[in-house]
This record gives sequence, structure tokens and C-alpha cells, in this order.
Amino acid sequence: MHAEQYLNSQTKDQTIMAEEGDVLTNLDNPGAGANGADNQPAAGIITQYVKDLSVENPNAPDVFQWTDAPKVDVQFNIGAQPKGEQVTEVELKINITASSAKGTAYIVELSYCGLIGIRNIPEEQAHAFLFAEAPRMLFPFARRVVADAVRDAGFPPLMVDPIDFNGLYIQQLQAKRAQEAAAAGNAPSPTGDA
Repeated sequence: MHAEQYLNSQTKDQTIMAEEGDVLTNLDNPGAGANGADNQPAAGIITQYVKDLSVENPNAPDVFQWTDAPKVDVQFNIGAQPKGEQVTEVELKINITASSAKGTAYIVELSYCGLIGIRNIPEEQAHAFLFAEAPRMLFPFARRVVADAVRDAGFPPLMVDPIDFNGLYIQQLQAKRAQEAAAAGNAPSPTGDA
């Protein structure tokens, strides 16, 4: 799902989307109904930022003499915290550890966030936007921060492989539904019969 799918076309004076097509720049809709009600669905990024960045190079300068290539482990997590009635902070955490038999080459921990504006979108679609589409839009920028951090630590830039956030979201949703169905199948009946 793209942010554009949630937005109705606006006049030039009422533009909600920036030129990139993925950035929500104005949650105020001058085209609201006569009673002031705003019933236009909208979702997108208001702003994005590095919330926390840690780079460790624990074995410098010896690490630069190591000849074996380090094994790189990449872990990520997505979180969302409401910051207002129509604004949620989506946090993409990326933890990277590069190590070899001789020790740890580097560690990068990044918390990259976006303030996401959502209004007049059903809860299920808003959840999908926050945990699939918003991370997809934030990821290229977080990836660049990671590449620069690794390069600045003295190593070749690390280009983290693209992540299919939409596919992962669907997998997690299916697993959750299967788990709920299994739990409901094992639950005692309301009459007390097992």
C-alpha cells in the first residue's frame, strides 16, 4: 500500500503530498467539509530523523590488519508509539555486528524514526501502514546512515540488503491469526465442555 492510495487528489493550494510522493507535509486540509469535519483519508511521513546512533570499533587499530572477512549479522525491529491523535512515531531499529575469529570488527546500532500522520483510515489499514509501508519508506534513509557509519569507522560501506517489509508484515499477520485460531480451538467451550 502506498501513501498515494490513501490520499485524494488535492488542488494546488491544498497539496498534501510533497514532490517525492511519499511525504505528508500538511495534515491541515483547507478542503474540509462545511461543518469543519475533515473526512479525507491521509497517511504519510511528516518528518524523519536519526533518534540514536552508536558506532563501536572495539579492536581498532588492530582490526585493520585482519585478513579474514568478518561475518555480518543484521537484526532489525519495528516499533510504533502514538505521539498525538493523528501522529505516530515509527521506529526502525537496526543492529549490526561484524565479527571474525579474531573478534568484533564493528557494531552499529541505529534507531531511525519517522513521524507518521494518519487520519480517517480504518485501524487495520493504519496498522499495516505503520508496520509495513512506513518502514519501507524509512529504510533507504536508514540504510544510508548505516553505510556512512560503517565507512566512517574505517571499513567499506555496508549496503544492507533491501527488506520486504510488506511480505514480513503479511507473514507475521498470518502467523498471529493461525496462533489465535489454534488457541481458540484449544479453548474450553462456554458450557464448560472441553
